[in-house]
Amino acid sequence: MRKTICLIVPPSTFLLDERVFMSLGILRVAAVMEREDWRVEMLDLSGIANYLDAVRDHVSSSAAKVVGITATTAQLPAASLIARAIKSARPDMRLILGGPHSTLVCAAKKREVQKGYQGRASTELQRLQDIFDVLVAGDGEKAIFEACADGAPAIIDADSRNNSLFLTDTELDQLPLPARHLVDVSSYHYTIDGVPALSLIAQLGCPFGCGFCAGRSSPMLRHIRTRGSVNIVEEMVHLYKTYGHRGFMFYDDELNVSKSVVDLMNLISEAQTSLNTEWRLRGFIKSELFTEELAAAMYRAGFRWILVGFESGSPRILENINKKATREDNTRCLKIARKHGLKVKALMSLGHPGESAATAEETLSWLLETKPEDFDVTIITPYPGSPYYDDARPIGRDNVWAYEGRNGDRLYQHDLDYTTVADYYKGNPDDGYVAHVFTDQLSSEDLVAERDRIERVVRAKLGIPFNPSTPSTLYEHSMGQTILPPRILRTTV
Repeated sequence: MRKTICLIVPPSTFLLDERVFMSLGILRVAAVMEREDWRVEMLDLSGIANYLDAVRDHVSSSAAKVVGITATTAQLPAASLIARAIKSARPDMRLILGGPHSTLVCAAKKREVQKGYQGRASTELQRLQDIFDVLVAGDGEKAIFEACADGAPAIIDADSRNNSLFLTDTELDQLPLPARHLVDVSSYHYTIDGVPALSLIAQLGCPFGCGFCAGRSSPMLRHIRTRGSVNIVEEMVHLYKTYGHRGFMFYDDELNVSKSVVDLMNLISEAQTSLNTEWRLRGFIKSELFTEELAAAMYRAGFRWILVGFESGSPRILENINKKATREDNTRCLKIARKHGLKVKALMSLGHPGESAATAEETLSWLLETKPEDFDVTIITPYPGSPYYDDARPIGRDNVWAYEGRNGDRLYQHDLDYTTVADYYKGNPDDGYVAHVFTDQLSSEDLVAERDRIERVVRAKLGIPFNPSTPSTLYEHSMGQTILPPRILRTTV
């Protein structure tokens, strides 16, 4: 008899629209399991308002005895509620948690062990173990089989380059494509310049050491692993022929950290010509590595938008972040992009060590000076696995921790229980932003006010509209369907 697993994508209730980018990591795990003749039940709860009803209805009749849940840190409260609902309805089911949050917490815990102390990562790890039977840290494509095996350990560590569960470049290239057929692709409605688009990932990892970035303690998220250019283009062609999409969002951390990125652009351009179509592409780049040659190659390949984590218009903040890019680098990047017909979304953030009204004003002024085609401003959230979190220390009052930079600038952060608090850096402004950080110069409330001010002033002066809100979707008990999209559950036959 074929083995069955139920894989679950929890909702991201903090987002404006949850049906934009499908969760590719768990779909890659699903594809590997299907290749090994497992029957996969995929429960995609993105955008489902009464998702716990959907979970209870499904597991009550599911053939699976193992459930795998993926979760970012911000999704963890929903994932925790899902786990408790499953345990109540089906106590025989084994609950596996994988994805970014379990990876980050395990990485932060290992850092504590290396430094010889027990801190909040240890507490957070215990919270996870109180809810889930098995935690998977790192690559899940091979680790999932160990997690499903009888006698599986409580933690499966695939987040070490010395571990056989850690994917090599060659293994990454040989993996099956994400099992998008298990979700309702038509319900995801992302566009690039009006062209329907899907997301894909060409490479894993980012080697830079930005202080706010989760994953700096995780080899899986720090070590670059790159798929071959031919493999990447084959996925694009497959998606074009299967779903008719010619728009693609490259969800790599930074496309241009790969030395072969220009060769990839040329191959993408050739495929475009061969299929007699026009790609519309979007992706992230690192500003100080951006060149005229790459910009021209990206435009030929079909890129019309790039996203750049400029973060701040303040030289002091950029230095405190350890961004490795100067204000001048960032300005030059925008000029190169504009010269070659590429529009730029500037990704900015507030709440770094040393943030003040003056540094926030520098960010506002830089945006007005450089005039990006789009932008957003977010408030920093120190997640496990980031230097801001891992290197912070308690200050002895109100459960507040402080991270101190090399120049003495500090960032204060309230310790949170991530199983109950959805702390996120970007979400629905209609619900109001909540900052869990503050600096010596700006309180949490001040940071929210500065964020709102920059958004309001820059959007008004540059004519950039706010994003509209999108209503949630309801799961329909009687039909096992949603009103829109038509299905949340797809299973293999």
